[in-house]
Amino acid sequence: MTSSPTPKKIGIVGAGFAGLSSARVLSALGHDVTVWEKTPDVGGVWSATRRYPGLKTQNDKGTYALSELPMPKDYPEWPSGAQVQAYLEQYVEKFGLEPHLRLSTEVVAAEPTPSGGWDVTTADAAGTVTTHVDHLVLASGIFSRPFVPPWEGRDVFEKVGGEVLPAGDLHSLDQVAGKDAIIVGYGKSACDITVEVSTVAASTTVVARELLWKLPRKLQGVLNYKFLMLTRLGEGLFRYRSVNGMEKVLHARDSLLANQMVGSVGGVSTRQLKLAKLDLIPQGTFADIARSTVSLATEGFFEGVADGRITVHRDIVISRLGERDGKPIAELADGTVIPADVVLAATGWTQEIPFLPDDVVARFTNAKGDYLLHRQIHPIGVKDLSFAGYNSSFFSPLSAEVSALWIGSYLGGGHTLPDEETMRAEAEETLDWMRERTRGQHARGTNIIPFSVHNIDETLDDLDLNVGKLTKAKQWLLPLDPSDYAGVLGKLRARLAR
Repeated sequence: MTSSPTPKKIGIVGAGFAGLSSARVLSALGHDVTVWEKTPDVGGVWSATRRYPGLKTQNDKGTYALSELPMPKDYPEWPSGAQVQAYLEQYVEKFGLEPHLRLSTEVVAAEPTPSGGWDVTTADAAGTVTTHVDHLVLASGIFSRPFVPPWEGRDVFEKVGGEVLPAGDLHSLDQVAGKDAIIVGYGKSACDITVEVSTVAASTTVVARELLWKLPRKLQGVLNYKFLMLTRLGEGLFRYRSVNGMEKVLHARDSLLANQMVGSVGGVSTRQLKLAKLDLIPQGTFADIARSTVSLATEGFFEGVADGRITVHRDIVISRLGERDGKPIAELADGTVIPADVVLAATGWTQEIPFLPDDVVARFTNAKGDYLLHRQIHPIGVKDLSFAGYNSSFFSPLSAEVSALWIGSYLGGGHTLPDEETMRAEAEETLDWMRERTRGQHARGTNIIPFSVHNIDETLDDLDLNVGKLTKAKQWLLPLDPSDYAGVLGKLRARLAR
């Protein structure tokens, strides 16, 4: 007997954590599921086609997993990109998802049809084909296309042998061996790449428009970062739009206790990483990490700065690329000229959904360019369409899986939506708060860091299937364990079957 009252034909775009967990959940609920993935392997951002040397997770293996399959015990605490991709291959095998996958198949267009559902046109080696689905799930992530700044003089730079690459296009250190390399950016990927490049390049230079606060993986070599930021207590140190329970204590008297705790972590991090000596203390306060993301300190980065293998130009940008004496160079805004055979742009991503018609995207986009998504999932004003894992979260795999459960419940009649006017008002209010809190770094409304657990709670509360009080109490002091949520799918399946 199927566990869904109304089985549907569902198309899923993307085979990363969000796409695969959506396939698992929705197929288990009785739906006919097809997953399209343009790369030749599963993994999304962890695909072999997108991995750069030195790529590792920011989370430990215990928190960076899906609820029904822990990371392998023999994995290191912070798995490599290849290990994460192999883990997802294991997930596919465990839950028999391979028949649902269409790899090396790109979605080139998706059109809503008058009678409901979508006509999805895909392209593979055999050509193009159009398939009708009742519901379309976008699990292609917010990192759709790497952004490379439009530097003046790039044409001249490339004519004399210079090369500009998005960071994700660095697949082998042979591409930079013996060359003068510039890495633009200061996020996790920029620092990871910098350390690897510095082992083979003639010179390694970082150009950072803005320094970000970094957190050691272990404070004073003892306290694991996961006990600071991957617990309910760690999240509770940053004031949410509403506070309840223990959060009221942390944020009493203008957040006195929370600010003291955050400040102490910042002080320890600054001393441990020797940021003052290296002149790498970011502007603002350590609490500013709540604006967008926590970036773990890459092992070897600050050591490389200290011993001269890595040079950092802070609070500045490249004004132009060009040549000098027939050799490629980059000129900074202060006039400094740097030899540059290769410029690696770790400068973020352009958020776009190129296969959706512009008029459809406009229906769930407000005047400020933000996406109006109820629970980060449902595009307000558009039928038969859902987003899965469309957010930046400390617990990306679990957040993606929870969104898949929400979609499954909604399609099966397990819960209903508020009216459209209410959803729009709530979404606009949330976006205003996010915009102010992040100083505009809210990624069109998809950046929920550091409030990942709040988002998971709100999503599961819609289903009335959240974990119990004892589990939540444990999560206040211990990092979230995705296996705590392993029973939610079974409960949802039983409910829909009734």
